[in-house]
Amino acid sequence: MKLKNSAFLLLMLLAVVMAGCITAEQNQQKTVRISPEEAYRLIQENRGNPDLIVVDIRTPQEYRTGHIENAVNINFYDPDFKQKLNELDKDKTYLVYCRTGQRSGLAMPVFRELGFREVYEIDGGIVAWIDAGYRIVK
Repeated sequence: MKLKNSAFLLLMLLAVVMAGCITAEQNQQKTVRISPEEAYRLIQENRGNPDLIVVDIRTPQEYRTGHIENAVNINFYDPDFKQKLNELDKDKTYLVYCRTGQRSGLAMPVFRELGFREVYEIDGGIVAWIDAGYRIVK
């Protein structure tokens, strides 16, 4: 009887540990700064994929001067910036940029805090994107 109870307890412990591992794996977040070249590749590899969202966090005025094709504009300086981010689907993949990388660097902890699964930040922002020879649209 003791052996049976020990085996049962061991199986229960194993089940709890496995469930904990699965939960921890599901909750892992990926927030990474990538080069403009890597960002370009990410966009090209995901053409037509609705699960990749490009987010321009500059002001609307900056956005109108030129942005990455299909980028959504969410102004970092809006008082409801965090609330607007919180309304996004956290299970999608996001590519975030600003002008030079300063605002996007400040925004990355907000994405982490809100529980976004996968967020990439363009190192150097749209300035580095343009310097690398990639096009923008108006």
